[in-house]
Amino acid sequence: MHTHASDANRARLATALVLIVGFMVVEVVAGILSNSLALVSDAAHMLTDAGAIALSLVALRLALRPAGGNLTFGLKRAEILSAQANGAVLLVLAGLIVYEAIHRLVEPLSVGGWTVIVVALTGLLVNGVATWQVAQADRENMAVEGSFKHLLTDVYAFAGTLVAGIVIVATGFNRADPIASLVVAALMLWAAYGLLKDSGRVLLEMSPEGLDVAEIGQALADHPHVASVHDLHVWQIASGFPALSAHVLVPPGDDCHGIRRELEALLDERFGLEHTTLQVDHERSGELIAVEPLRGRDVRPGEPV
Repeated sequence: MHTHASDANRARLATALVLIVGFMVVEVVAGILSNSLALVSDAAHMLTDAGAIALSLVALRLALRPAGGNLTFGLKRAEILSAQANGAVLLVLAGLIVYEAIHRLVEPLSVGGWTVIVVALTGLLVNGVATWQVAQADRENMAVEGSFKHLLTDVYAFAGTLVAGIVIVATGFNRADPIASLVVAALMLWAAYGLLKDSGRVLLEMSPEGLDVAEIGQALADHPHVASVHDLHVWQIASGFPALSAHVLVPPGDDCHGIRRELEALLDERFGLEHTTLQVDHERSGELIAVEPLRGRDVRPGEPV
C-alpha cells in the first residue's frame, strides 16, 4: 500500500516536471525577446519549481530504501534536505531579482506588453495543471508539500505578471514590469521562509508542530502508576514520522512492562506517536544503605579498618 502511494506520488510529480520544464524554456525565450524582467523572474521561479520537483522525486525514491547498516532510519531525511536546498535556492534567486528590479525601476526598459500577456496566460494554464497534479499527491510528505508550495506561488506570480502586461499595453507604464518582479520575489521569499522553517524544525530536532511536549509529559505523569517522568524527548525523523523517548519511574513492585504497554497505547491513541522508546524502571525506595560493623576481630580506636 505504501509503495503504491509512493508510485502515484512520483507519477504526478513527473507529469508536473515535464509541464514546468517545457514551459520554462518558452518563457525564458519570450522574456529575453520582450525585455520583460517579470517573465524572466517567473522563469527563474519555475526553475526552482523544476528543481523542487526533481529533488522530491529523488527524495521519494531514497526514502523507500530500507534501514540497514549505519542508516538505522534509512534515508527518510532526504526529503528534508531537498526542502532545505529548495529554500536556499529561492532566497538567492529572490535576491537577484530584487536587485535587477530596483535597477529597472530607476532606468525602465521598453517592454513588449502583448508578449507578456500571452505568455502569462499560458503560464497560468500550464502551472494550474501542474499544481493540480501535485495537489493530488500525498502532501503530508514534506518534499511533496514543498513542490506544491512552489507551484502555487508560481500561479500567483503569473497572475501578477498578467496584470503588469495589461497595464503596459493600456498605459505604457513600463515600470509595471519590475514592480511585478518585486511581487514575484516577495512570493519566493515567503515560500523560502516556509520551506526553511519546516525543514529546519526537523533538522534541529524540535517537536513536530501540533504536538505540545508539556501536554505529552503531563499525560504520562498523570498515569496512576507513574511516579515521575525524566529525559522526555519528542522530535520528527521525517514527514509523518514523529518519535518520542522518555525515562519513566514507577513505584516499587509495579509491573514495568505492563505500564510501558499502557503508556505506549496512550501516546499512540491521544497524540499519534507510534515510534516510542520508553525506559520504565522502579523508583528507589529511599532507604539509606545500612553499613554493618566488621565481625571476626576487634577494631581498636584509630586503627584502620
